[in-house]
Amino acid sequence: MVAPTIVGLVVLNIIPIFQTLYLSFFKSGAFGKGNVFVGLENYKTMIQDEQVWYAVRNTLGYTCLVVPVTIVIALLMAVALNGKLKGKGIYRTIYFIPMVAAPAAVTMVWKWLYNSQYGLINHVLNSLGIEKMNWIDNPKVALISISIIGIWSTIGYSMVLLLAGLQEIPRDYYEASNIDGASKVRQFFSITVPLVSPTLFFVLVTSIITAMQVFDVIYMMIDVTSPAYNSTVSLVYLFYNNSFKYSNKGYGSAIVMLLLLIIMIITVIQTKLQKKWVNYM
Repeated sequence: MVAPTIVGLVVLNIIPIFQTLYLSFFKSGAFGKGNVFVGLENYKTMIQDEQVWYAVRNTLGYTCLVVPVTIVIALLMAVALNGKLKGKGIYRTIYFIPMVAAPAAVTMVWKWLYNSQYGLINHVLNSLGIEKMNWIDNPKVALISISIIGIWSTIGYSMVLLLAGLQEIPRDYYEASNIDGASKVRQFFSITVPLVSPTLFFVLVTSIITAMQVFDVIYMMIDVTSPAYNSTVSLVYLFYNNSFKYSNKGYGSAIVMLLLLIIMIITVIQTKLQKKWVNYM
């Protein structure tokens, strides 16, 4: 029964990881043809490359901006939709639509909204007497603008998962707390959060992994010639540029291995925190 999943995991995930690790010790030849063994040279170059550390900073910054806000909003929305609310099915569908929409289409719509000349957001700000802002090319706000897109497009998915976790909580706990006179806020922190914590940690882990792999939004919004490039470039975007634009797949593979290492460290830390949380509860 689990064989198809195991085969898919090995073929599509495990084997490519070792192939990427192997490729990171090579450098592509002229015009991307042939590979020359260079040992740890790619890793030495990566450590000295300022753009790599820009990408690490931006990737972690994007993750810190997107994940907490997404989970908090998604949890509050899930709690609201889990209660007695008319038209819950319609709201669930509306909130989940951004998740099924093509990332390229979503980014193009937001790119139009962010346009500094005729974008809807700047038009609204101008009508309120607020000065227009360059949401895309301004290094100070470009990452925040991209993070807003990430939050908007992933809330629905996190909300559905958390809603499924909330529906597994027996109603008896809430009925007993109502008899004891507990407020909705007390119920949320004393019943809802502890009992939904397994789902919450799952959403947290998957959200961080997804955020760390951000690429399509940045690729569609920010060009390499943009003033905001160094402030927004992610590790996956840097991998794409080196592997496919500059035909240096070995260096791109080394960047991916750095990303894998960061994700593994964060996952281990989260696992330990989850165990402490379970023991505390």
